[in-house]
Amino acid sequence: MRRIDAIGIGLGVFVAGGIIYLGLQLVGLDSQKAGIWSQVLLVSGLLGWLATYVFRAVGQKMTYHQQREDYEQAFFQKRLDELTPEELEKIQAEIEQEKQTQV
Repeated sequence: MRRIDAIGIGLGVFVAGGIIYLGLQLVGLDSQKAGIWSQVLLVSGLLGWLATYVFRAVGQKMTYHQQREDYEQAFFQKRLDELTPEELEKIQAEIEQEKQTQV
C-alpha cells in the first residue's frame, strides 16, 4: 500500500464518520447519541477489519506470503525444466532410495 492510499483511506474513514453522524441526526437522534453511535459503528468496523487482518496473517494469506510462494514455485519449476532427463532420473532414484530407507 502506498502512502497516498493510506492517507485516502484515513480521510475516507473520517468523512464516513461525519456522514454517519449527520445521518443519525437526520433520523432523529440528538447530537450526543448520534456521536456515540457513530463512534460505535466506526470502532466496530475497525475491529472487524482488524479481525480479518489477523485471520489472514495467521493463515499466511497475506500478499507477501502468496507472492513468495508463487516465486518459489516458479523458481523450482524453472530449475526442474532445466534438468536433463539423466539428471532428473538420478534425482528420482535418490528420492525413491530415501523413501525406502525411511520405511
